[in-house]
Amino acid sequence: MAKFIINGPNRLKGTYQVVGSKNAALPIMAACLLTDQQVILKNVPDISDVQVMAEILRQFGAKIKIEQNSLCIKADSVNPRKIPDNLSGHMRASILILGAAISRFGKIDIAYPGGDIIGARPIDTHLEAFEALGIKIDSQDNTLKLKNYPKSNKVILKEISVTSTENIVMASVLTKGITEIRLAACEPHVADLCNFLNSLGAKISGVGSHILKIEGVNKLTGGEWRIVPDQLEAGTIAIAAAASRSEVVIRDFVVSDNDALINKFDEIGVNYKKITETEIVIKPTAKLKATNIRTDIYPGFQSDLQAPMAVLLTQAIGNSEIFETLYEGRLNYLYELARMGANTTIKETHIGIVSGPTPLSGTELISFDIRAGATLILAGLIAEGKTIIDRAEHIDRGYENFDKKLRSLGANIKRLP
Repeated sequence: MAKFIINGPNRLKGTYQVVGSKNAALPIMAACLLTDQQVILKNVPDISDVQVMAEILRQFGAKIKIEQNSLCIKADSVNPRKIPDNLSGHMRASILILGAAISRFGKIDIAYPGGDIIGARPIDTHLEAFEALGIKIDSQDNTLKLKNYPKSNKVILKEISVTSTENIVMASVLTKGITEIRLAACEPHVADLCNFLNSLGAKISGVGSHILKIEGVNKLTGGEWRIVPDQLEAGTIAIAAAASRSEVVIRDFVVSDNDALINKFDEIGVNYKKITETEIVIKPTAKLKATNIRTDIYPGFQSDLQAPMAVLLTQAIGNSEIFETLYEGRLNYLYELARMGANTTIKETHIGIVSGPTPLSGTELISFDIRAGATLILAGLIAEGKTIIDRAEHIDRGYENFDKKLRSLGANIKRLP
């Protein structure tokens, strides 16, 4: 597998352009199955997960053209078929095909989705929500078989789940009657999906809240849509700049989407300045203070950013506690940071302690998932000496040309195939 090699420590300087959100692009691509008209998506991140979703759509017969960060999708002549296991097993987001496919075809077979090694992520919420829409579900030989066209209903989600919300939205926009989703997720990328569908003629109200109402329409049109900026990439590079005591201007950092991160920056003492509502500059900070982090559903502190934050906390004075409320395997990266000299402890499955400040030293590491991989890159940037990170492909799933973009800021990082 590919490797990243970083020689540190590094100070970054320059301007960083955030690309479109992976978590918005994938469901919006799936939603293109709901119309037989051409859809053009712009600001799409050039990452491996987008390539996998494009191949899943091609399996149905959709026509897709990819140019730089733009996708042209037309699903006018499509047919239901089982998605090859190697595609659905590659990423958990493959489950997002269910809502659009069941609405378009009235049936869909798919292997259980794969993805990052960050703990159990059951799909019960999806299945119970589909059953509330009258979908029949059969599970055998590691394959999910769904059939029946959806019927409108009130759906109370078992938990506030992003992908479950997105699936039920897609399953309902062409369903006669009114479907209400309660305990819906309200992340910016969920809102982006709803706004995209509304731009094609859907009737979704309550966007950005925990209660969505979808009035079914007969047909969706085509159109163009710009994917919202990736708040996770924006947050990651902001943390990287703060940890390395660098000065970096970040474009397409949507300030209003990052309240929880900004609050933690204030507590820690990060030196930053808001330039506009979509641009921020991180400046060198002399002294950082410890803080506690508890992950939560949006707009709380996001689970995907707690790992990068741990690198920043290794440079903060005092003891910081990280309480990961969602995934029991997501703190494993702390073992890798400890190998670099960080003073870390996993107190229990969901609680980690980071004590600082401690200098980090380069060593050979393994990336376990997208965010843990990005975390190790951040650690390598501030560590003394050479850091080698194996399984770089994990990072490719969520960050577009991350090493190249860091080099543009002066980082000493290269990739070995």
